[in-house]
Parts: sequence; C-alpha cells; structure tokens
Amino acid sequence: MPKIGVLYSRLRIEEKWIFEAFETRGIAVDRIDDRKIALDLAAPEPWQQYDCILDRSLSFYSGLYALKILNAWGVRTVNTAAVAEVCGDKLSTAAALEAADVPQPRTACAFTPESALEAAETLGYPVIVKPVVGSWGRLLAKVNDRESAEAIFEHKATLGSALHSVFYLQEYIRKPGRDIRAIVIGDQVATAFYRKSAHWITNTARGGDGEPCPLTPELETLCLRAAAAVGGGILAVDVFEDPERGFLVNEINHTMEFHTAQPITGVDVAGLIVDYVLKVGERHD
Repeated sequence: MPKIGVLYSRLRIEEKWIFEAFETRGIAVDRIDDRKIALDLAAPEPWQQYDCILDRSLSFYSGLYALKILNAWGVRTVNTAAVAEVCGDKLSTAAALEAADVPQPRTACAFTPESALEAAETLGYPVIVKPVVGSWGRLLAKVNDRESAEAIFEHKATLGSALHSVFYLQEYIRKPGRDIRAIVIGDQVATAFYRKSAHWITNTARGGDGEPCPLTPELETLCLRAAAAVGGGILAVDVFEDPERGFLVNEINHTMEFHTAQPITGVDVAGLIVDYVLKVGERHD
C-alpha cells in the first residue's frame, strides 16, 4: 500500500471529505500542515518516504514552492509543480491554451498603464481586468469605457507591487447568466455543474448558485484538451458559453474546491481524488 501525505493549510469541508475517503479505504495518511513545515534542502530523506503527496494548500506560493522542492527530490505529487505553476498564473494558463489551440476568450497582456489602455481599446469595451495570480473572483473589474480604464490602470500602477505591474485583460463574454465548472481527474471528466448568478461574476465564492450540468461529448472533449494543455492531473476547468463561438475555456484551477460540486451532482469527487492519488502512488519508474 503506498504511503500518502496530504499537504493542507486549513481543514475545510473538502479536506474532511478527502480524509474520510482515505479512511473508508482503510488507508492512513499523514496530514501535513503547510504552516508548520520547514523543508531542509540538504535533508530530503523524511519526505522521500512518501509515494505521493496531495497538494491542498490554500496559498498558491506555499504550495508551489513545496511542490518544486518535493519534485526535485523525486517525490511524486498531485498535482506536479509544473502544473501548479501554469494553472496558478492566468497568463501562463492562457499561453498554454493558446499553444494547444484550445478556444478561449481573447486575452492581452501589457506592462504599463499606457500600453494596457491600448490593449483595452483593441479588445473593445467592456473589458475584464484580472490579477495574474488570484482566486475566488477577487480583484476582478469589468471596465466599461476608456475613462474607467484610465482610472483602474492608474490605481494598479500606484499600488506598485510586481503583480500589479502586469496588466491582464480579457474580452468580456456575454454569458447566459452562468458558467460551467468541470472537474477533470486524470483522463476523465468526473462531473460538471453550472455556476449561476445575476452578477457577471458567477463564482460560488461570490454568491453564485450551483446546478448540475450535462456532460456532452463536446464539453468533455474540450475539458480533456484543456487539462492536457496544462499538464493534466486533478483540475477544475472553467468554461464560458459564448453565444456565437460556443464553449470557451476561461481558467483552470489546480487545487479546486468542490463543496458545491459534490452534493449538487451526487458524484463522490473526494473518492475519485483519493483513487487517483493512490494510482499515482502505486506507479513504478
């Protein structure tokens, strides 16, 4: 039986379900609190006992750098550092999707308020401005005109952080009051659900409601292509429905929450995650 560890920050409902799924299978796992660990680069042995470590860190950077060190030591992780690095950065995700010819909203990147304003004019208003790193629908802005764009870009420049000096712009998609979140685990799309809201931001973390979404062959194929483009693993693929172009991949999350998906769809997401982690842990080079 493989030895498994779970790297986490807080015991949310998802982590409780995951630990319960391990217990149901009679497997003891080590709970690794990322707030309490120190990784000595000269002492990999305590970590090399693990056949696989599941990353459930809340912090993108804590999880990413832990995964980088673990992978450098030869420890298998779900997901890998390479996947986390791409999915945790929206521009990296967009670049990977573009390289794989996966349909997505038009996206632009700029590094000064002036060039960002030119990009917004090219994309056409309204335009969405996002931080390159972030989740739960925070710090998003729907910019409706040039005057608003000038103000927001000036504010970002004044904030002065490295991340705010990167302007990530995306065309506004006129969604039908919802988007789709599909959960990909390995080579299968486990389930999908709609996130519905009267607001243009449909994240359930921002008050959106969940509703089951049928898995059509078209949706499944798109989500598997998107997952493959960023390296695969356990991923949440967020999809928009464009009235003219059809499905467009918006973002991909590598440490997704599934507190809405599991009860609404009836799919045991936690159990499927555990089965996948065990499968990765059992592989031999």
